[in-house]
Amino acid sequence: MNKKKILLHSCCAPCSTAVIERLVDEFDITILYYNPNIYPEEEYLKRKNEELKYLKILKEKQVADISLLDHDYEAEMFYRAVKGLENEREGGARCAVCFRLRLFETAKLAKQNGFDVFGTTLTVSPHKNAELINFIGKQIENELGIEFLVSNFKKQNGYKRSTELAKENNLYRQNYCGCEFALKQQMAEAPESLKKIY
Repeated sequence: MNKKKILLHSCCAPCSTAVIERLVDEFDITILYYNPNIYPEEEYLKRKNEELKYLKILKEKQVADISLLDHDYEAEMFYRAVKGLENEREGGARCAVCFRLRLFETAKLAKQNGFDVFGTTLTVSPHKNAELINFIGKQIENELGIEFLVSNFKKQNGYKRSTELAKENNLYRQNYCGCEFALKQQMAEAPESLKKIY
């Protein structure tokens, strides 16, 4: 049976763990690490290297041989896209714009490179609105003419499984979503005793 080829946008290695586990039998997966929202660049590279580390682990364990489609950082794309939304609360309009930015690039590259489907690991997080992400994904499907994988990977203990797999594989788990504005908001709201960890 020929599997459909999916270009799967990954927000981070821990989130990708449980999603890959669910999809690997059904799809021929390639990971796209495109996250221009992540701040600072050192954090972006750290998360990207963790993704590469996990894909290497999967190959060594003979679970799956999954490649990563590399992409430039492009932080300026994120700042341009969310201009005027800097003070939005986490989960609000700025996040919706950020989801669209990353999903559109995934869809565009999927179509250009002969993939059948595009999708994202974002819906495994309990902090992300799967309904909104799926709505944006279906909009892009209609715009670009490439199938979007509708998902809510947090269901059936997906997030719990991702934390277990991250721990099992000794993966770095970040303590903020990614962007500069989310980090500043989190720091402003954190108790003084916790601010030293950021």
